[in-house]
Amino acid sequence: MSDLALGYLSLPVLLALIFLRMPIGLAMALCGFGGLWIATGSPGIALARLKSETYSTFANYNLTVVPMFLLMGQMAALSGLSRTLFDGASAFLGHRRGGLALAAIGASAGFGAICGSSLATAATMGRIALPELRRHGYPGGLSTAALAAGGTLGILIPPSVILVIYAMLTEANVGDLFLAALVPGLIAAALYMAAARAGVKGGEGVLPRRSLAERLGALGRLWQVGLLFVLVVGGIYGGLFTPTEAAAVGAILTGLFALLGGRLTRESFAAALKETAAASAMIYLVIFGAGFYNGFLALARLPQHLAGLVGGAELAPLLVLALILALYIVLGCVMDSLSMILLTIPVFWPLLLQLDLGMDQDSLAIWFGILVLSVVEIGLITPPVGLNLFIINRLAPDVPLTATWRAMVPFLTADLVRVAILFALPVLTLFLVT
Repeated sequence: MSDLALGYLSLPVLLALIFLRMPIGLAMALCGFGGLWIATGSPGIALARLKSETYSTFANYNLTVVPMFLLMGQMAALSGLSRTLFDGASAFLGHRRGGLALAAIGASAGFGAICGSSLATAATMGRIALPELRRHGYPGGLSTAALAAGGTLGILIPPSVILVIYAMLTEANVGDLFLAALVPGLIAAALYMAAARAGVKGGEGVLPRRSLAERLGALGRLWQVGLLFVLVVGGIYGGLFTPTEAAAVGAILTGLFALLGGRLTRESFAAALKETAAASAMIYLVIFGAGFYNGFLALARLPQHLAGLVGGAELAPLLVLALILALYIVLGCVMDSLSMILLTIPVFWPLLLQLDLGMDQDSLAIWFGILVLSVVEIGLITPPVGLNLFIINRLAPDVPLTATWRAMVPFLTADLVRVAILFALPVLTLFLVT
């Protein structure tokens, strides 16, 4: 069997291992190890690659940004900023039809601006907003669907752990990616709010209109969120901090907020560090497995073969890009967002560089990154994997998962509309960075 055929055969084997519930990072590492062993005929070469890949992965300074952003999210949740965000959004939106659902999505967008993780955003805002939604009579399916969809804003609204890793893979500028994600993130939040409003059939959950003084007071209490966003994202884009330094500054500042608010104790701090370590270990395992597997695919020359097939087919560049995005949506049904990014970008990015999409490499990296981020987040709310769905379902075990899936349809429609808009109008992504 040729190396190329072995590379193609490894893809269904990888999917089979994932369906068998093997951790994705381990499945990719196993496929890479087995593929190298068979291709070279020597386990020694595969073992040598295992040693070198382990060091090159975990000695990478740029990866220190991951635990820093995760710790910032943990400290932000501990400091009570999630409750402040929800109360602030409720003050402005609670009197409208479906207002609490709109407030939950708005608060999720705000928390995403200081967290960088969709799973953490969904879990944190779910604990705050779900009891309020249920207490005010919102249907269980709508409540869980709105929070699961709102949680996806955690990786789209900057800062974003996924964007940092994408930047490492494509050598794109992290600050530009964060800035470019801002408008698409706001578009996503607006479309989710429209979907939530459409899902409310009656007048349930409408709160009394707040006075102007009450609204201004709620807005004033959001100064901590504004300060964090300016320091982290503004500091990166302004050249004051590297991404790792900005994440560290954000983690320290949120920790100070928690300490001054009397919420940071020895026990809570230890719990936050434990959660950060567990999440970081999971991400690092996926990064290691993807790096090992992609090394085997490079040896098999699968990316080059795919590029040759696409070039020989003479398809329109935009059609190729559309097919890639469609494939991401399909993969999202069986893989998590980080795994998809790490597995596919080393294959698709060199292919896109050969296409004439009417923009320079830097602009293409930013536009493609935001498009990819938009489609992979759809996988967080689509069955059967849909990690955000399961996180929210654990917080509301009395709501059948099928009810959440049905209520998710308007939010998925909003996602597809947003992707179509960003695909058709690259200027919405690029105008802040050009």
